[in-house]
Order: sequence, then structure tokens, then C-alpha cells
Amino acid sequence: MTFVPTDGKRKRVFIRTYGCQMNVYDSDRMADVLRPLGYALSDSPEQADLVVLNTCHIREKASEKVYSELGRLRDVKAERRREGSDLTIAVAGCVAQAEGEEIAKRQPAVDIVVGPQAYHRLPQLLAEAERRGAIRRAGKRLPGAGVLDTEFPPESKFDHLPAPGGVRAGSAFLSIQEGCDKFCTFCVVPYTRGAEYSRPAESILQEARALVAAGAVELTLLGQNVNAYHGEAPSGSAGGSTWSLGRLVRALAEIDGLARIRYTTSHPRDMDDDLIAAHGEVVQLMPYLHLPVQSGSDRILEAMNRGHGRDLFRRLVDRLRERRPDLALSSDFIVGFPGESDADFDATMQLIDDVGFAAAFSFKYSRRPGTPGAALPDQIPESVKTARLAALQALLARQQRDFNAAKVGATVPVLFAEPGRKPGQVLGKSPWLQSVYVEGPASLIGSIASVRLTEAHAVSLAGEIVPPLEAAA
Repeated sequence: MTFVPTDGKRKRVFIRTYGCQMNVYDSDRMADVLRPLGYALSDSPEQADLVVLNTCHIREKASEKVYSELGRLRDVKAERRREGSDLTIAVAGCVAQAEGEEIAKRQPAVDIVVGPQAYHRLPQLLAEAERRGAIRRAGKRLPGAGVLDTEFPPESKFDHLPAPGGVRAGSAFLSIQEGCDKFCTFCVVPYTRGAEYSRPAESILQEARALVAAGAVELTLLGQNVNAYHGEAPSGSAGGSTWSLGRLVRALAEIDGLARIRYTTSHPRDMDDDLIAAHGEVVQLMPYLHLPVQSGSDRILEAMNRGHGRDLFRRLVDRLRERRPDLALSSDFIVGFPGESDADFDATMQLIDDVGFAAAFSFKYSRRPGTPGAALPDQIPESVKTARLAALQALLARQQRDFNAAKVGATVPVLFAEPGRKPGQVLGKSPWLQSVYVEGPASLIGSIASVRLTEAHAVSLAGEIVPPLEAAA
């Protein structure tokens, strides 16, 4: 997404993104949809004509943050109106999908509510919001509080989105799959993102080529269950009518200039033989895999409706590491799922200890309205969840520190993405997605350079640029 400075004449949009990488991708694409309407990006809501909150519904606190921000924006909007102008407020994403009518009732200042599958229709929604605004300014009353579009459209939004507008520092997200058919009992995604959908492979390849041409050297393929990808094969291609993720990765690796490929988020049930083999055969596929397991207890995994057990996860890890010995694993863990006993929690801790993770995301179980888990008996007391989470995170943090420390002394390629915390520093990512900072010029941002890792910290590493001749030797 390209930032265009405002000049006081163009319309301005501020987009605030909550949640996962897929929401980051959606925010970028919303900016692309709005650009032909004359909207440039603003760096604050106070300077914007349109504010879009692109929301996440996975955690309860995430929803409350949205409502808190809407209260602040309501005051900004009221001040604008006193000054004779206005501010258009839109709520997009998963909270919009799940709570569309509630948002309109709870915060009448919201003009547009649009779900994650309908944001390609933002131009029409803005036109309708403007029409309603003109009627309101004329002193007439209107039914309803705003423009609501939370239907799952029959067409794919990807067929209506414009070409991507730009690339951030050599790296770009590329959504290839959306929705979920797994129906884990704790998760709202099937209800907010809909059924699993895979984009046609040719559409993905076209977008990937455009991103590489715009400067991307790394692409991260996105999906709620990205390794469930089964998109329509390009016309005339060999090997069947659909492509798996492994086949898609191999095709993307043939794009000149694309040095790195990543994908997230995957599901253990969808790790097929070809994708596992690709980890050992495709050099552009980075040695880092996010593979959520959620629990180490078979009893809890069954209650979660995960469709796999502890042993299957362990076998997958062994097969992956056989193909790619330097593979780093990250995962998701939920503690305090209803009915989780001390023995169940101990099984999770043992799994973590046995497997070893370079990073992880861990949470206390959060009851989400409408999910089967919310109605389960034996909800765990908050104090127990807090204690278990602290113990689990301490173990994961120790493993991350050990993983980082093991890399000290190695020379690795780092893709630099942004300035560091101190003047004269730049920050990038190793192949294992570790944060690496070095002393170096800002001109490194967007490029890959060889770095000797010199010092390990809890969540990052320090390094020094290796001179080109030394790196080549």
C-alpha cells in the first residue's frame, strides 16, 4: 500500500487495522479500492475525511477496543459538524460481520458497516452514505442508523478488486484462501468469514507478478486455513483441474526476483505430502512454519473439534524436520478451555517441551457468543487461566531465547523492513522470522543483506553487515 501525502485538496482516509495479517491485507486492498475515488492515506483520524476501522472478532477485548475507538470518533465527528464539515465513519471486518446491527444501534455515529467479503463495494456504500447525509442535512429523517452490508455476496471480492497499489519494504501479503469449514468450537471465523474459498491459481500468480514487479522480494501467502488451498488450475496446466498449496508454491518460486515465500495460517489436518516435500525442495520457501495445535491433550483437542490428536501433530513435526532440519516452528495455544484439567494442561506443557518452538501465540480461552464453546459446562476460573498462561508463556519464552541464542555466530540473509529503535539502526527479518537489527543505512530497507548474528535477546538478535566479498567467500 502506497502512502500518498495529502495536499489539502484530495479526500483523505485513515484506516486502522486490528487483528491478523489477513486484516492487514484487507486494509491495503480497501485503500486500493478507495484510491480511484480520490482518497489518499492520512496518518491520523483527525486529518481524515473517512475513517475505516478494520476489525477482528477473535478476542473479546478486540471488540471492546473497537467500541472505545468509535466513542472517540463520535466526538471528532460532532466537532466537525459544529465546524460545518463532516467525518464519515466505517466499520469493516469481522466485528462488522458478526455485530453489524448491534454496531448501528450502539453507535449511531457510524455511517457504514461492511463485512470482510463485501469491501469491494465500498464505492457504492460511500455513495449511499453521502445520499443519506444529504437527506439528513436537508432536515429529513431516515430509517436505520447507516448503510449496512454484511451479506456474503455470490461473487468473489477478488474478481472486483483493482491491482495492488504498492509494496512495503520488499515484502507483501497475498491472500489466496479465505473462510473455514473446520468449526472449532472456540472460533468465530466460519461465521464471520464464511465457508472455505480458494482463489484461482492464475489470479494469484498475476497478483504475485505485479507485487514482485512493484518491488516485493518476499510474499506471505494468507488464508484462514491456507494449506487447505485447492484453487482452480491455470488453463492448460498439467496435473489436474486444481492446485494444492504445494503446487502453487512451486509455481510462485519460478517468478524471477521472488526470493522468499511464506504462508500462514495452516492447520495440521491439511499438511499433505506435497507441501511437506516442498519444504525440503523449494529454496524460496522459508524454514519457518506456523502450525497451530492449540492443546497437547487429546481430550481437549476433541472438545475443541480440532479433528486431529497429539500424535498426528508430532508425526507431522517429525516429517517436516526430516525434510527441512533447520525448520523453525511456531504455534497457537489456548489455555483454560472448558473442562481443561491440570492433567490436560500438563499434557500441553509436555508437548511444548518435546517439540520445541521458536515462537508462539498463546491466549486464555475467551468465550465468543455464538460458538459451541461458549455454552460448554466447566468453564475455568479466570485465576486458573491466568496462572496456566503465565507458566506456559514462561516455557515458550525460554525456548525462544534458546532458539535465538543458537543462531549467534551464524551468517544469515536478512530482509530489512524499517528503521531500528536507535538512530543509525535498521531492522529486518531472518529466514526464521526473527527480528534482527544492525548498524546500517536506511538504504538497506527493502533489500536482503548478509548479516553475522552477534548477540541474542529475548525476542530479537543483534548483528553486523558482512562485507560483500566476505559474504561471497
